[in-house]
Amino acid sequence: MTVTPLRPHRFQDYDELHQFLLLCQQNLHHKEQSKIISISLEVPAIDPLVILEKMAQPERLSFYWEQPEKSEAIAAIDAVTYLTVAGDSRFQAAEEFMAECLEKTTIVGDKNHRWLEPLFFCIFTFLDRVTQPHPPFLPATVFLPKLQVFRRGNTGGLVANLKVDKKTNIDALTKQTWQQFQLVKKQGNSVGNRLTKSSYKPSIQIVDRESDRFKSGVNSALELIKNNQISKIVLAHCIEVIVSEKISVVECLNKLRDRHPDCYIFAANNGKGQVFLGASPERLISIKNGQLIADALAGSAPRGKTPTQDAEFANLLLSSEKERREHHAVLEFITDRLQKLGLTPQAAEVPQILPLANIQHIWTPIQAQVTPKVHPLQIISLLHPTPAVAGTPTKIACQHIRRFEPFERGLYAAPLGWINHQGDAEFIVGIRSALVEGDRAKLYAGAGIVAGSDPEQEFAEIQLKLQPLLKALV
Repeated sequence: MTVTPLRPHRFQDYDELHQFLLLCQQNLHHKEQSKIISISLEVPAIDPLVILEKMAQPERLSFYWEQPEKSEAIAAIDAVTYLTVAGDSRFQAAEEFMAECLEKTTIVGDKNHRWLEPLFFCIFTFLDRVTQPHPPFLPATVFLPKLQVFRRGNTGGLVANLKVDKKTNIDALTKQTWQQFQLVKKQGNSVGNRLTKSSYKPSIQIVDRESDRFKSGVNSALELIKNNQISKIVLAHCIEVIVSEKISVVECLNKLRDRHPDCYIFAANNGKGQVFLGASPERLISIKNGQLIADALAGSAPRGKTPTQDAEFANLLLSSEKERREHHAVLEFITDRLQKLGLTPQAAEVPQILPLANIQHIWTPIQAQVTPKVHPLQIISLLHPTPAVAGTPTKIACQHIRRFEPFERGLYAAPLGWINHQGDAEFIVGIRSALVEGDRAKLYAGAGIVAGSDPEQEFAEIQLKLQPLLKALV
């Protein structure tokens, strides 16, 4: 991989872009060789959701990522190269794929922001194998987008990743790339940087055939806990929503970011017309300049209707022996796994409350310094799945999850995120989520079952967690 700084205002001219790409092609040594040229440009601040709406296509891979509270968002559109793989070595295969891509990548541009460079977007399923014949997502999908647009506060940028070989039509590639540049820049002005006005007001029908089975699963899990076979298991529930018109993914994302600014808003399009989207409160890891942050997030309570009631719910949550025990199991698991990688994790001494729009959780942030020798996917492979989404012992809990849950989790509760060439990364856990296809959506939510759990209360918690997605659909 080579990194070449740009002089200011480079590639503002079509002919200059054409000559640069032609030179890249001429520098290839043999006919089988190919290069990925990654061009980074600063552009006016822009709403990447607008770019997703205008440029993403259902039959192409795409990824959307936003932290509204931080005024950060990325849209990744189409793939210049990608990998799909299954099996227990999927994280290692993904790491090797990225390394191979970077070996033949030339990065051209200013390095003013960690998103102003090529990012690999990673989509993993909960389990490393799937049993259904045609799953929406294979166990691992990693792609380098053709176009990546970001906004952070008042800063905007785009990254175009272009594949060049001896057979590449440079005229056509230059024309396509130039048109993309101009379209993105156009959206940065005050007139164009708007989502299309929508009259999207559908009615919905909720189909919930498995509520009794969920409660039965809780009772069965409590028997396993009583017999000391497991100490915790997270059971998920899925409902189907049928909408009176085609679901607008962009409209859903827009509502989610408005209503849940304290969550990660995300959407992964599989290129087959199916989109997994949601508003997750749970960060798995964030790495910036070698500093890792992970979240222990477990234990839940509703928000109060008044500040006094809200505080009462929070105090009850923190004082609950059951909820604290569940939270401690997650905290202990994460610190233990990080230590196995040779890291020295440091956790906050006192758990905090993470208040969200309609629910609050017990939360403990964990920090550690990461050396360049430890790849982010090595960390992901050891942390996933945490007890917050699987249970303890993890392997046995996952076996029973497949037994009790009458559906494939797919991307639900799985790691989703991005990695750059310097080892910066950010991954979330795909909870509070839905799989959307046409006029239908499958909504997922889960609850941690430990000694003392009550089936009716756990089902009520599930209903509470489903509300953000239900409200985004109507």
